[in-house]
Amino acid sequence: MPRHYSIGNGNFLINLDNHSFIRDIYYPFVGQLNHVGGYQCRVGMWVDGSFAWLSDAGWSFRHAYEEDSLITNLQAAHSGLGITLTINDGVHQREAIYIKRIVIKNELETDREVRFFFQQDMMINETEVGDTAAYYPSNNTLFHYKKDRYFMFNGSTGTEGIYQYTTGVKRFHSAEGTWRDAEDGVLSGNGISQGSVDSTISFRLTVPAKGEATLYYWMSIGKNLEEVKKLDKYVKDSQPGKLLDRVKIYWQRWVNKSERNYGDLPQDVIKLFKHSLLIVRTQTDVNGAIVAANDTDILQHNRDHYSYMWPRDGALVAYAMSMAGYSGMVAPFFKFCSDALTPDGFLHHKYNPDGTVGSSWHPYIYEGATRLPIQEDETALVLFALWQDFAKHGNIELSQSLFRTLIRRAARFLAAFIDPELGLPQPSYDLWEERYGIFTFTCSAVYGGLVAASNFCSLFGDDDRSSRFLQAAMNIRSAMLEHLWDEDLGRFVRGLYLEDGQWVKDTTLESSIYGIFEFGVLPADDPCVVRTMTAIKEGLSAKTSVGGIARYYHDYYFQRSSNIELVPGNPWIICTLWTAEWEIEMAKSLSDLETPRRTLEWVVSHAMESGILPEQLDPFDGSPVSVAPLTWSHATFILTVVKYSTKYRQLSAIQDPAASRVPGFM
Repeated sequence: MPRHYSIGNGNFLINLDNHSFIRDIYYPFVGQLNHVGGYQCRVGMWVDGSFAWLSDAGWSFRHAYEEDSLITNLQAAHSGLGITLTINDGVHQREAIYIKRIVIKNELETDREVRFFFQQDMMINETEVGDTAAYYPSNNTLFHYKKDRYFMFNGSTGTEGIYQYTTGVKRFHSAEGTWRDAEDGVLSGNGISQGSVDSTISFRLTVPAKGEATLYYWMSIGKNLEEVKKLDKYVKDSQPGKLLDRVKIYWQRWVNKSERNYGDLPQDVIKLFKHSLLIVRTQTDVNGAIVAANDTDILQHNRDHYSYMWPRDGALVAYAMSMAGYSGMVAPFFKFCSDALTPDGFLHHKYNPDGTVGSSWHPYIYEGATRLPIQEDETALVLFALWQDFAKHGNIELSQSLFRTLIRRAARFLAAFIDPELGLPQPSYDLWEERYGIFTFTCSAVYGGLVAASNFCSLFGDDDRSSRFLQAAMNIRSAMLEHLWDEDLGRFVRGLYLEDGQWVKDTTLESSIYGIFEFGVLPADDPCVVRTMTAIKEGLSAKTSVGGIARYYHDYYFQRSSNIELVPGNPWIICTLWTAEWEIEMAKSLSDLETPRRTLEWVVSHAMESGILPEQLDPFDGSPVSVAPLTWSHATFILTVVKYSTKYRQLSAIQDPAASRVPGFM
């Protein structure tokens, strides 16, 4: 199940599902460690002798966030119970504190006693072995702990705190968990359990006839009992409702920190743009890791996850956020990459959020030959993104601090890692992590990275290196035009493979070839680019009512149709937006922007109800496929909106010079 809500503050991230159940708690890094692991932390209620979990039949939901904020806004109604709920969840902008507010509306004509139940299904440090759950009478709380991880749970109805509690064993022998104990409206009061355990707490309140009452539930996280007690007291002393309102205001200020000119973009596109900024923030650790996705449901398909920092994803996300005016937020990413860079000057496949090297399926040896298990574009794109950031914001101190440790070392590797026969970058794995060869996207990224390094060297007066790196980039460009362009097809090919000593073209139609104009190898209006991008748009579009563009022809990943002519692959948000980026760059008049504007509206129409963007869409019903949210999807939407708004202003100034006096888009 995709995650409908993500809330966090840079070192603490919570994902919730469509029932408002906590499914993931990441701490102390975004993406590491997950102390729930995708299990359900259930929420239910008892009223008039009847019990219902929010996941039971009978509930209807409307999903949203509070406007321009990382506060959820879930509306839930149960006509059979005569209850309507408004649920708001938020994470404190600084502290490891989570707060849930539930406003209960009684639809009946009589006063009613309502009891709410919250289950805590923890697997601290990603294992259920050795956990302890205990009631703590001195402040009427319940906490879970293991080693140096403590989670304290509390709440308030305004006049009362926790009403009842229990702890117990879960998922061991025949024990399902303490949530079963809640279904009669009464908890047994077991004070402590250890091993594979969970807990449930309840709150009791009276809701007047046709009236409302409010309940708060909160969690604090720390390294020891004293730390979580202190945070719990802070919530009570500050009042949870006021804290939640302050969280809302903070994020509204953050996302609206600059005046923007959106051109003629409709309000729903602007809304998703702001929401995407916020979602990217939740997936970005304060120490620099920009995590690809934190939806653990992917574990059901592959015993690994997306909670890693891929340097490629991170670089392109950092590029988008910088262009949107959030350079300071992504500056730690470049320091992260500098620290992670190997002595040889390349970055590994992926990294854990704490900076250690992540899991990989790229071998060091294949068919008896040794190879570097890397995707070279990942190293190159960090340099590309760093230069784009400097060109936009002029942060020379950041660039200087990374000049020796990151820029020069990585550029030296890129300039040397060249196949002597072709003059192209040596083989590595493609951006989709599926093939080993020489790829047009990778070559384009390396070109962009070397040009960036040349620009930095020139900036700092290192003219010899500047010339050397620029010449290496120009040589790659010439070799790309010679070896990766196919005159018979009239477009660039995906790449080259070495087979029996001969280089063989992979002519598969591939959306990532957009990198040729994105990273500056050729301008968007170059005839070779035009013919290639036209072929991509025509050949990779899903010919269904959903539409959108696939990664490549006959994409097998989560494949929904074997009719390749109809559906060459599931439509991806990023691949569809890449075509829109090209159309924006090609635009010569305001009317030329109509098609990419429709693409932005298409993305809005296929976002989840809460505004979350997935990786892929089902080509027949448009439902989310694979992980959600995917950070790269939100970032590419951000970048496309920035490019659209900038181009709109440029074209408006040509058409109407007075338009140039309108405040610009950052």
